[in-house]
Order: sequence, then C-alpha cells, then structure tokens
Amino acid sequence: MKIHEKYIKRSIELAKNGEGLTYPNPMVGSVIVFDGKIIGEGWHKKAGEPHAEVNAINSVKDKSLLKKATIYVSLEPCSHFGKTPPCANLIVEKGIKKVVIGCLDPNIKVAGRGVKILQDNGCEVTLGVLEEECKELNKRFFMFHIKKRPYIFLKWAETKDGFIDKLRTKESENTPNWISNEYSQQLAHKLRATEQAILVGTNTALNDNPTLNTRSWFGENPVRVVLDKSLKIPKEQNLLDGSIKTIVFSEVKQNSDSYKNVIFERIDFSKNVPQQICEVVYKYNLQSLIVEGGKQTLQSFIDANLWDEAQVFVGSSEFKEGLQAPKIKKAPIETIKVSTDALCVYRNK
Repeated sequence: MKIHEKYIKRSIELAKNGEGLTYPNPMVGSVIVFDGKIIGEGWHKKAGEPHAEVNAINSVKDKSLLKKATIYVSLEPCSHFGKTPPCANLIVEKGIKKVVIGCLDPNIKVAGRGVKILQDNGCEVTLGVLEEECKELNKRFFMFHIKKRPYIFLKWAETKDGFIDKLRTKESENTPNWISNEYSQQLAHKLRATEQAILVGTNTALNDNPTLNTRSWFGENPVRVVLDKSLKIPKEQNLLDGSIKTIVFSEVKQNSDSYKNVIFERIDFSKNVPQQICEVVYKYNLQSLIVEGGKQTLQSFIDANLWDEAQVFVGSSEFKEGLQAPKIKKAPIETIKVSTDALCVYRNK
C-alpha cells in the first residue's frame, strides 16, 4: 500500500496545477508506472480539454508498456460522455489491467460507474488510497455534489484591537480603510482567483466602492454577488459597471435590461438569507463562494453555521474604536505570519 500512496500523492501534486482552471470539473492527476518507474503523467488542465488519464496515457512514449503498467488516478475515472469521452473506457481500450484510485467521484453521473466499467472488463481496481487527501483536493466539488451548495470561505481583515472598519464620516465614505499589508492583499486576490464567486453586503459596496477583481494576482475574476435589499447601490458604482458578471440579491423587483452583465434575484430578507444565497449560487453552478463583507453579512453566515473555512488577516494597526470584527467561536487551526500581518485560518468541521 505504501507504494500506492507514493504515486497517488504524486497524482495529487499534479492535479493542483489545475487549481481555479477546471470548473465545473474537479482537479485530477494521473501517473502511469511500469517496473517501478513513472512512464507517464498528466492532469486535467481545463474544462472541455482532455482529462488527466488521457494526458497521462498520451505522454507514454512506448505504448506497448501500457498493458503491463499500473495507472494511478486521484479521482475515479469518468464513465459518461461529456465534452470528452469516458476515461474508464479509454483505460480498458488501452489494455491497462491495474488501476489505483484515490476516491470515488460524488457526481451522480459517475459515482461508482467508472469502477464498475473497469471491473467488468477485467481490471484489478484498488480504491481508497489517500482517500481523505483526495477528497480534500476537491473539497469544493464534493460539497457542491453532496450538500448541493457552494464551498464557503469567510474572509476579512481586522486590526490588532479587533476592528474591521473605522467610524465612518461623510468625508470617509467611498474609501476603504486598509488594515492588511500589500502581501496579505495579494493572498486575498489569490483566493479570488481560485474561487468562483465573491459576496459583499450593501454597506461594504457603498462605503468602499470595491471592484472585487483579481488585479493583484493572475487568474479569472470571480462572479460578484451583492446584497442590496432596497436597491440603494447607484448604477455608477464599480460593482454594477458590467465588467464582471454580477448577481444582485434584493427584495425589490428590478429589470436588468438597462444593466450590462448584471442579474437581479429576489429573496425574502425576513428568512434565512445565507441559505437563500447558497441556493441561488448553486443554481448558477458556482462551486465556491467567498464572503468578504461587511460584518453583518459575515456574521449572518457564522450564525447560520454556513461556512467551511475562514481566512482572517490581523494587521498591526489599531483603530481604538469603530466597527468590531465578526466573532468565530473556534480557535484557528493555523496562524501564518505575512510580514507585519498574521493570517489566522479556521475550519468548520
């Protein structure tokens, strides 16, 4: 089993090359081994392009070795026709008889069917090698398909004395009060580049006029999600400029015809707002959501116990007074020094 773990671990490493690029597909890596040596490797690079197993098989120079080789894959090979043919069928076609899999695919279109195809065609299948690590790799994908909601990150910056914002005056409106340093801001933008959607509330939109893009990191911009109960946010604000797909939640009916790239969704603000947000985000096939502010919005997700991870950047400055940061009744699982800041990471099990 230890030798299997070695190559599944390598498959996981390869899969991570596709982080933020494979949606709605999972990240998958694959290794092909013959006589104790890796003869082929591959990972899924982008939705619509060949899967990890295909890339690994194509990378093998001497295809005659495949019938004597073992293929390792971090996630169960697919069994259905999508934008590409089934990988389970390809493995059978190439005559590979030994298959080692990290974990089953939770997608109802696969969910054990890939393993069945392999076994029905005489393949020796070993399942569940580094299973938890493989599930962690695709935690967003598993949450989306099993719990029918996005994987939720909470993210905010607070001062050393526990404030998320200064007391606002008319002179300080529409300008952000920076708490974290430039390195922490880069990490925040890296998170945006790997996740599919990002949410802010009305006050954050009005006070900071954010763009919520990935200007400090390379990658796709997440879909912007905005809470605007009474449609207070002016059309001239950055969030409604049409440069990025944006979903606005309100209780007032609004026609989106005069807006570019903006969708309006009505919800009942007297009921469980975080749950309603999750249902709509799931409807749009978005597998992950960053909740970035403000305090009321963040705390509502904490109180509803609808969150999976939190990244809290603690700066070196003090405000003495202002808007207090949200409260998580857990200890961080990790604290990372980011120059003058501390990044506290929480997990909600």
